[in-house]
Amino acid sequence: MSDIRRDVPDEPVGELVGRASQQISQLVREELLLARAEMTEKGKRLGIGGGLFSAAGLTALFGFQALVATAVIALALVLPWWAAALIVTVVLFLTAAVLGAAGRRNVRAATPPKPEEALRGVQRDVHEIKERAHR
Repeated sequence: MSDIRRDVPDEPVGELVGRASQQISQLVREELLLARAEMTEKGKRLGIGGGLFSAAGLTALFGFQALVATAVIALALVLPWWAAALIVTVVLFLTAAVLGAAGRRNVRAATPPKPEEALRGVQRDVHEIKERAHR
């Protein structure tokens, strides 16, 4: 007759439960650290994106001012001065477009503002615990 209890540890149930509790606590702490790191990274990206959007808005304002100056010069002088002002205007608007696109990319990367990797890790852990509990 074979020994059925060969693969069962000889530890008391209390020790096993205590060890499981300790491991779960450690797992939760690690998941919280991951969530904090992820939220910090997203916060930084959101800040950078907001700053780039602000720079784009300010640059667009300068572009509008230059466009107004271009129209005034073009109407008043009809000389090459307007061409120079128009070139400056185009450069400013292109700069605003590049800054706006970069800001949009950063804001999209930071949203939604939740620690997605940490949440997936917790969901996997809960699923694993439930599976092992039902074995």
